[in-house]
Amino acid sequence: MPDIDFEKLPSYAELSEREDAPRGSAWGVFGADDQLGTVNFLTPERVAAAARLVRKGAVFPLDLPLHLPDPPLFDRGRYQQRIIRFEQGMGHDDYLDNFYLQASSQWDSLSHVGHPRHGLYNGVQPDAVTGEEGSKNGIDAWANRGIVGRGVLLDVARHLEAQGDPIDPMSSRAIKPSELDATASAHGVALEPGDVLLVRTGWTRGYLAADQSAREGIAQDLRSPGLEGSIEMAGWLWDHRIAAVASDCPALEPWPWDLSVGVLHVRALCYLGLPFGELWDLESLADDCAGDGEYAFLLTSAPLHLRGGVGSPPNALAIK
Repeated sequence: MPDIDFEKLPSYAELSEREDAPRGSAWGVFGADDQLGTVNFLTPERVAAAARLVRKGAVFPLDLPLHLPDPPLFDRGRYQQRIIRFEQGMGHDDYLDNFYLQASSQWDSLSHVGHPRHGLYNGVQPDAVTGEEGSKNGIDAWANRGIVGRGVLLDVARHLEAQGDPIDPMSSRAIKPSELDATASAHGVALEPGDVLLVRTGWTRGYLAADQSAREGIAQDLRSPGLEGSIEMAGWLWDHRIAAVASDCPALEPWPWDLSVGVLHVRALCYLGLPFGELWDLESLADDCAGDGEYAFLLTSAPLHLRGGVGSPPNALAIK
């Protein structure tokens, strides 16, 4: 992993003036063959500092149960678990069929979405995503590194509700950079280079409160809030040196995409190499942060070490 001097990294404005790569991209910033993207921001110094945030030993798992959402969203399949009882002795094996790695809480790897003309992060072309030896931009790059650092929760849903402007969790409301800034200020937390940013929209709480009939309707006509897909949002994330960003909604950005504003999956995941987490369960963590006023914590995530994987359950923990 290259040494990172956060002060010497180009600004988003400088990235937007490039002529040697797509404008607004960080391609080549971490090396021509880099497959980590902004995970490079998780330096040993940042990891050590994050470990010192643990005070009370409270652990918050951030993955939903694998069977949720049910029915799966985006026409993804429902997994089937097969449990095999040993013929002799007391024991079992099991395996999964039809296991979509992005059907529940997930990381999107850098092979998930690319630009239709320029390709995937760092110029990788789609035919280099094979799942075989040498497959590019897979989840295994992050699994081999591990995602560990200072996590920061911005509970935008709780903040806006307190301001009398609640988010309808089943709407396509776009969260603006100014609302992230206002939430951070209200929480009394300052973002630092290398942070893993968690943004709560309230979608998961609304979904978990719905009955099965309502959940079926949600799957058929999905709408959800999320981070605005604008150039301004991409610049905000880069200039804050965010190492990864995750939320409790299905697409991180509003769904359906508003193409008149732009697509954050292209502007940040593809162009900046910024990991996207979706459908994370932030409810217990958010309640605890609201209770003690501490919105920064140690965050750990161990994605599946799957060669060429396009996505993975995050296996994420927040530790306070």
